[in-house]
Amino acid sequence: MEQFKQDVKRIVHEWGAFLRWAVLAALTGAVVGGVAVAFHWCIGTVTALRVMEPRLIFLLPAAGALIALAYKLCGMEQDKGTNQILLAVRDNEPVKLRMAPLIFFATVATHLAGGSAGREGAALQLGGSIASWAGQKLKLDGRDRRILVMCGMAAAFSSLFGTPITAAVFAIEVASVGVMYYAAIVPCLVSSVSGFILARALGLHGLVGYNAGAVPVLSAASMWQTVVLGIACAAVAILFCVAMHQGHKLYETYIKNSVLRAAVGGCIVLALTLLVGNQDYSGAGDELIRQMLNGRSAWYMFLLKILFTALTMGAGFRGGEIVPALCVGCAFGTWMGPLLGLPQGFSGALGMAAVFCGATNCPVTSFLLAFELFGGQGMILYALGCAVSYMLSGYYGLYSAQKLVFSKFRPEQVDRPAH
Repeated sequence: MEQFKQDVKRIVHEWGAFLRWAVLAALTGAVVGGVAVAFHWCIGTVTALRVMEPRLIFLLPAAGALIALAYKLCGMEQDKGTNQILLAVRDNEPVKLRMAPLIFFATVATHLAGGSAGREGAALQLGGSIASWAGQKLKLDGRDRRILVMCGMAAAFSSLFGTPITAAVFAIEVASVGVMYYAAIVPCLVSSVSGFILARALGLHGLVGYNAGAVPVLSAASMWQTVVLGIACAAVAILFCVAMHQGHKLYETYIKNSVLRAAVGGCIVLALTLLVGNQDYSGAGDELIRQMLNGRSAWYMFLLKILFTALTMGAGFRGGEIVPALCVGCAFGTWMGPLLGLPQGFSGALGMAAVFCGATNCPVTSFLLAFELFGGQGMILYALGCAVSYMLSGYYGLYSAQKLVFSKFRPEQVDRPAH
């Protein structure tokens, strides 16, 4: 009888926790999703404005200085960006609410002036900071606040990018490589889907994904081609991560003042844009991805996107790294894939998923990203390419706060940060 009472009590507790998190996650998804939709609209508006008026690129130095000054005046000069959100998930580090309006303004300003930056990484900061503040106001304990921060990350990513399953899994996979926070899977899915539904109701994501064209037949030849491309994508992911980290360090080494550093960085990116002769490498790179999947290709495009993004983000401009990483992967894949005998569209799609995987160390997220962006056809090849890239990218990563808990090569703990 006593055991029966304990079982009933446990079941009531579990169902209570389920209902509690369903409500909290749905509300988080709605609130963060609404902010993310406004963010998406602002980014889209200023991007369209820059396309119509290319001379806005000359605002880059002023925009950089203004962004750096705003962070300095708000006491956020040493802000760690997405790394701070990862620390909040793993170690329950506090996140200031002011991060949300700052990253909102700074990312919009970066895109208006033509800096090479994404928006999904910024969305992680936006959603994570709002959710962290809500958790403090609701007086949640440390463990529950961590789950709520993951819910905010998932909702913002999903609302902005339109990939709800990928967003939910990314939020629980990215902080600690080798350990997934399965306790957060229901809250993150509910929050992610809630944000996605709201975004779609408000007119976003009517058509999600890219057209990757024909997928090669699964065979020994296509598997070996995929493995070779996956190996090369691991090298590109490492190059991208090193460039992002070293760009920031070089700026800090030679220019101590953050406002001056951002202004000088803006001048460098502006000069490079004028030298290239077009603004293809400005912004996140979504339009460039679509062009490459439809036939455009050149060997140097992935190198230029890496260079533009490292110079922009390293100087102090704000935004995300995810779509630029996808753009780098697409540029590399559409060039190298046909050399291996793979269709250009498919190899570009595979390059996107594989470079993203190598740069973020999130293989499960990468498989799901390929599925949501390109459909289920060819998933074995996508999974193979991502797995190879994950293993061979070693302990490099975009986020220095990311901790690799388990080795990529042996079933043992390593407990080391990405670099």
